[in-house]
Amino acid sequence: MVGILGVLGLGILARAIDLQVLKRGFLTEQGSERFMRTAKMPAHRGNIVDRFGEPIAVSTPVTTVAVNPSVVAQNPDNLPLLAQAMQRDQDALIRRISSNLDSNFLVVARHLQPEDSQRVESLKMAGVMLEREYQRYYPAGEVTGHVLGFTGNDDQGQEGLELGFESRLSGEDGQRRIILNRMGQVVETVESIRAPKSGEELVTSLDLRIQFLAYRELKAAVQEYKAKSGSIVIIDVRTGEILAMVNQPSFNPNDRSNLDVGVYRNRAAQDVLEPGSTMKPFFVVAGLASGKIKVDDVIDTNPGFIRVGVNTIEDEHNLGRADIATILAKSSNVGMAHIALRLDHQFLYKTLQGFGFGKLTPTGFPGESAGVLSSPANWRDIWVATAAHGYGISVTPLQLAQAYATLGAYGLSHPVTLLRVDNVPSGTQVVDPAVCRDVIKLLENVVTMPGATGHLASIRGYRVAGKTGTAWKYNHGEYVGGKYEALFAGLVPASQPRLAAVVVVDEPSTDKYYGGDVAAPVFSAVMSGALRLMAIPPDDLERLPATTLVQAVQK
Repeated sequence: MVGILGVLGLGILARAIDLQVLKRGFLTEQGSERFMRTAKMPAHRGNIVDRFGEPIAVSTPVTTVAVNPSVVAQNPDNLPLLAQAMQRDQDALIRRISSNLDSNFLVVARHLQPEDSQRVESLKMAGVMLEREYQRYYPAGEVTGHVLGFTGNDDQGQEGLELGFESRLSGEDGQRRIILNRMGQVVETVESIRAPKSGEELVTSLDLRIQFLAYRELKAAVQEYKAKSGSIVIIDVRTGEILAMVNQPSFNPNDRSNLDVGVYRNRAAQDVLEPGSTMKPFFVVAGLASGKIKVDDVIDTNPGFIRVGVNTIEDEHNLGRADIATILAKSSNVGMAHIALRLDHQFLYKTLQGFGFGKLTPTGFPGESAGVLSSPANWRDIWVATAAHGYGISVTPLQLAQAYATLGAYGLSHPVTLLRVDNVPSGTQVVDPAVCRDVIKLLENVVTMPGATGHLASIRGYRVAGKTGTAWKYNHGEYVGGKYEALFAGLVPASQPRLAAVVVVDEPSTDKYYGGDVAAPVFSAVMSGALRLMAIPPDDLERLPATTLVQAVQK
């Protein structure tokens, strides 16, 4: 017996030496492969804020729930409890787990709120694993939807600024080495391999107050005129900063479950349109800059139409002999054709390009369109004559707003941006400042001259310079009767422009469809509020009634 026990003892000792010494490395490695994992430590995505630091996109902690199907299936009675804790459909959860029994890792719920994840954790179920992540939340909802875009389930940007500035916002995930028990639960964190690096905070140029004001007024106008869509862009003339950019219809980036993908498109930056008569000021700029016309020139528009080749361009009313102020104020296509046909093609092309037509803006907004400005080699007289009143050339609302901002800066083109500017770049002088000053004065007549098209854009106490536009829509190779783009583009205050804005209402379906009737009132309402929010002093107090001035002093 002693001999037998001695042999057994020696066998156990030999086996212990074999396992603990000779095969230690192999067994340790095999154990680690089964129970040690490298887990991701998600980085906090950088917040997006407006120019005053108001959060407009933030990341909140959420939990993803994963299971080991082969383990949780051993206790099927627990599955209804798990479904209830996650607020998920019980039958769907059971079907999904039972059809993935050959997998050892299956995500069954993402982005659980803290109270739901706490209920799951309290179950202490074998085979259930919880992983912390972040979910994007947009406090302003659909007011900023088109500008910000959104992130996907993996917290990566999919549209808008979230996509355009992904590399700055995303940060860098960290890693840690953990030990799991046989039920898949974390037992111990062995080491931190790499700490997560949070993304940068993105400070935008948006003024959330003005953004909301533009959103409210545009939505009301689209509903009132039963329009298909609409856009507004507002730019700070001095810096090139985009203070507001809104579209209708909009979407709520916090809830995209039942939305058409087409609604995500930022029409202000991605849709092109023929700008109609809002192009006329830039042809006048080219004419004055070239010396082909002077501010006080009189153009003979008789007999109310002009033939260019086999084509006829006509006005609604014959203006006869009219000065340039009247041609702009009453939107004479014939007068503009006479001016445009005097211009050198290369000089005109260079001037239009200088105002940003035919090329992308420097915002870096993903999917932005460059519009269409053909080469002068392809121009014919009829193209020049029709382009002078906004046909044959395509722009985005953002491009048009950039052009008016350059005009308002007296020909100094600042790079337009969606980021806050702390040090204003020098910019590029496109034309002589005196030319732009003359054109801005001419554009004031569009709002103030009796019978002018833009009187509904007026703002009490402020001088307004702008231009109405009404353009037939071009579709499938032809212009569609009864479908219009209504536009107003302008500058305030006209004495020393600070804000440039463009309003577009697409396909108004009521008896009103002219830019002066549909878009101009929206411009007035939005810019009136923006001027006051920015504390920009009035420049037209002498034309206010005395009672109004007294009331203002009393307040």
